[in-house]
Amino acid sequence: MIVNKPASAKERIILALDVDDFEEARALVQELKGYVGFFKVGLQLFTSCGYKVVEMIHEEGGKVFFDGKFHDIPNTVAKASANLIKNNIDFFDIHIKGGSKMLTSTVKYCSEVAKSLEKDKPTILGVTLLSSFGQRTLNQELNVELNIDDYVASLAKIANEACLSGVVASASEAAQIRKICGEDFIIVCPAIRPTWSVVDDQVRVVTPADAINAGIDYMVIGRPVTKAENKVDAIQLIIDEIEDALEGTYIKLN
Repeated sequence: MIVNKPASAKERIILALDVDDFEEARALVQELKGYVGFFKVGLQLFTSCGYKVVEMIHEEGGKVFFDGKFHDIPNTVAKASANLIKNNIDFFDIHIKGGSKMLTSTVKYCSEVAKSLEKDKPTILGVTLLSSFGQRTLNQELNVELNIDDYVASLAKIANEACLSGVVASASEAAQIRKICGEDFIIVCPAIRPTWSVVDDQVRVVTPADAINAGIDYMVIGRPVTKAENKVDAIQLIIDEIEDALEGTYIKLN
């Protein structure tokens, strides 16, 4: 599966299945599969259910974004990523901070494995900086003197030069990434929070409209939908906001 630029509002949504119960995940997929482009399977769900949940999503007609954020020595990440491809996951991410050798080794080996299996070349994204990190954490804990936008842009350049398909980054960093990496580069934005939802444990958050206006391609949305009393109504509100932003008619009410 080659992940292309999304053609509609709902295709831009990656719904985060941040649960650890198989039946709860299946219920979310069955209820919302007609409203999203991908379902995100992260460490919480995968370490509980394994590839069983991936198979279930495919059986329900859904598509999977595996958010494993691999970060290890080049050989380990390359082999682990190839195992994803062998198990029918073609859209996933790895940490850019693993270094250019880790990135290029993974891209090369995964492409070879996909070709041997007669599959499309995988879509591999690079994780820039976790959305729970703010400027203070970057400067004081990671000892990086750059501001966040410049730091993320520098990581995106490394990802692009290593032939990754795109990055996971905040909307505030998208403009610089586009300038450096071009229009074909995929930008996935995490920590999407509609104006009517709570921020939870995220720091660098944006609304769906903000993300569209910044030029991102896909947005990861979880708890504002999965914890809503009426999940379909919640995601329809988000789709409406995305469509209005795409048409240039979105009006911020607060």
